[in-house]
Amino acid sequence: MSADLADVFRLHGDSYRKTHKLPLNQLRTMHAIEICRTKELGGHIDECEDCGHLRISYNSCRNRHCPKCQFLRKEKWLEERGRELLPIPYFHVVFTVPEEINPLALRNQDVVYTILFKAASETLMELTRTRLGAQIGVIAVLHTWGQNLMDHPHLHCIVSGGGLSPDGWKSSKRKFFLPVKVMSRLFKGKFLFFLRRAYKARRLRFPGTIALAQGEAAFTVFLEGLYRREWVVYCKPPFYGPESVIRYLGRYTHRVALTNRRLVSIEDGKVSFFWKNYADGNARKTMTLDAPEFIRRFLLHVLPDGFVKIRYFGFLSNRNRKACLETCRALLGVGHVPTAPETWQELLLRLSGVDVTRCPLCHGRLRVKELPRMYRGPP
Repeated sequence: MSADLADVFRLHGDSYRKTHKLPLNQLRTMHAIEICRTKELGGHIDECEDCGHLRISYNSCRNRHCPKCQFLRKEKWLEERGRELLPIPYFHVVFTVPEEINPLALRNQDVVYTILFKAASETLMELTRTRLGAQIGVIAVLHTWGQNLMDHPHLHCIVSGGGLSPDGWKSSKRKFFLPVKVMSRLFKGKFLFFLRRAYKARRLRFPGTIALAQGEAAFTVFLEGLYRREWVVYCKPPFYGPESVIRYLGRYTHRVALTNRRLVSIEDGKVSFFWKNYADGNARKTMTLDAPEFIRRFLLHVLPDGFVKIRYFGFLSNRNRKACLETCRALLGVGHVPTAPETWQELLLRLSGVDVTRCPLCHGRLRVKELPRMYRGPP
């Protein structure tokens, strides 16, 4: 049968929780997805004032890992970022860590993913400061998965093709941002420096059978092997025009590890889903996993509570963004068009053409009556 992620958890979540000791954030995520848009979260009844038609709508869980709850959040974020884009080229830079770091990252998500942000952002800011003589703007988005749902931490960065300098606005070369080998080696050096510092500060944990638990000598050998490797940094050709940047950002910002559209079936204790095999010319294939293994892989990508997966640097940093963007627009000779705030109903109507305030039968106005919540907390 065709299904969604919530069905996987409803059918197999209880048995998985009984046989696996899970952290609280994973338990909360599983339960939130299970009860999303059900009576347990309450909802409301829409009654048409003209024809009396009734429609029941249940509330969303709003969990950031839930595939049902990202559309409006993503579109609102894209609208806000779209108003900040400048008429310049933008580059897409991807920073990836070697797979040997994955076990350490899974056991120290907050520390290692923060180091990934810090090393990548400092690499971009330092190189553009010394080679371009300007402060650029960066939006960085963390992804932790590959198409097969295994752990694959990497950072997608949208980088402005120019920045603020003491002499005004300075543009980068339109077809060449920064040498990828230079970025790769500086990123590697910074990441491993911060990782060693975290180790010496005893901020890293080594539970279970992870080999690095053997002590500092093993950790030093581990780092030496990583220093000898070439790390992967990829820079794509520049975007031209704000519309192309927004379309591309929409593919990465609020994506979860697996969308419901990729699920094929849940049958006989197994879950099948589509995946793209990059090693085989991006061929679309179907992967089938036992339900416990599927759940295990999905939960690898539940982030720690409060961890921020989208961050801003340079002239887009939260502290100085408004003032810096005003300066950028003045230097580039472009104005800022203010927009009126929208309700979620107005945003949905503009994006999809669906007016949830009107009766689907006679188009009369709907009167809303709240339904009580039945959910009282995680199990």
